[in-house]
Amino acid sequence: MKKALLIIITALATNVAPAQFGNLLDRAKQKVKNKTNQKIDEKMDKAIDNTVDNAGKKSATSNTRPSSNDNTATDDKSININTGMPTLKSYSKFDFVPGEKIVVAEDFAQDAVGDFPDKWNTNGSGEVVTADGQQGHWLMIRKKGRFIPEYITSLPENFTFQFDVLCNEKFNYYSNALQLYFLTGSNGKGALENSFIQMDKRSGVKLGVHPANAGSTGGTALVQSFEDGETVINNEVVTSQFNSNAGKIKLKVSLWRQKQRLRVYLNEEKVFDLPRAFAADKNYGTVLFELWSDMNNDLDRYLMSNIKLAVGSPDTRNKLMNEGKFVTHGILFDVNSDKIKPESYGALKDIANVLTENTTVKVLITGHTDSDGDDKSNLELSKKRAASVKSILSKEFNIDASRMATDGKGESAPIDKNTSAEGKANNRRVEFIKQ
Repeated sequence: MKKALLIIITALATNVAPAQFGNLLDRAKQKVKNKTNQKIDEKMDKAIDNTVDNAGKKSATSNTRPSSNDNTATDDKSININTGMPTLKSYSKFDFVPGEKIVVAEDFAQDAVGDFPDKWNTNGSGEVVTADGQQGHWLMIRKKGRFIPEYITSLPENFTFQFDVLCNEKFNYYSNALQLYFLTGSNGKGALENSFIQMDKRSGVKLGVHPANAGSTGGTALVQSFEDGETVINNEVVTSQFNSNAGKIKLKVSLWRQKQRLRVYLNEEKVFDLPRAFAADKNYGTVLFELWSDMNNDLDRYLMSNIKLAVGSPDTRNKLMNEGKFVTHGILFDVNSDKIKPESYGALKDIANVLTENTTVKVLITGHTDSDGDDKSNLELSKKRAASVKSILSKEFNIDASRMATDGKGESAPIDKNTSAEGKANNRRVEFIKQ
């Protein structure tokens, strides 16, 4: 009861707006209502905290990396990720299409659990961990700091940038948002100073995500653009995609730059579409993640992984109709499966539009894998995946099945080296060849 009264008194003392006061009052009532369950909740939160903190230690004895052709993570039961899996229909308005060539594919596989990533720099701290039920390694951050992938030194006029985020349940509203910047200037020492970036007179775009809003009705997404330190665009919206109070604590963030335009997607939801986010006469070369302050408690943290930077504009119509072949890395599949992921909808719709507009064109759909796993399995899997693409285009987009033939090449026709994560990601692809 004392905590509830303290919230109300604080609201009155600080002249909180009526709508905000209502939210605070509701939260105060909820604290009183949940008083008897407080100890149980604290024990559950500590268990969640220990699971993520110690996941690397628990998994160290069985840290066999799966084939990179297995490109889906399963739900993390230890931190109670929402098990309501999205469907292809839920992505029916998702028009995101990844860039033509993958230049960064970061899953921290080369970094030891417990270490800070070797190819990153920071003025704070973080560590690579594994999470129960999730594939691969994740970078966990929870203290004030900036976190820079030093291998990204330039950003072209057309690129896509994606990453996955995990957080804990019951994330505190007063803990910090995870912020991502695309900036002009160097990603060297100057970017690690503890000052507001705008004070450095840089130009840039900032995206922030937070899994809890003031009313506990969802999460928030914020966007800001600034030129030479002066704010040009500033907005914050509520999203249902990232909501720790509802168990939605896993998020895929997808950003698509086309010259000045920026589109931002949280899972299948387009939260921002800004025609003038980037300045026309600036060169952007720095990617920077930031926590502006420490978390409000010892439980809250963010985990990041599966970072992909792809460059070039996916000129589907020109590639297929004029050059005779279109290659996409945007059609993704479940682990060891030919089941297509829902986030592939944008890439599928893109090729379907071209085929719909050109009704006499026939295509050969060919699946490709990287070199992980054995040759025979990869060949069989690539054939099945090509057949799945044909089936989806026919059933969901009404493309006549007689216009599509399928084949699979497995790992036999690489377009990049299989010695790096980026090279393997480029080799995992679906090709459409005009017949």
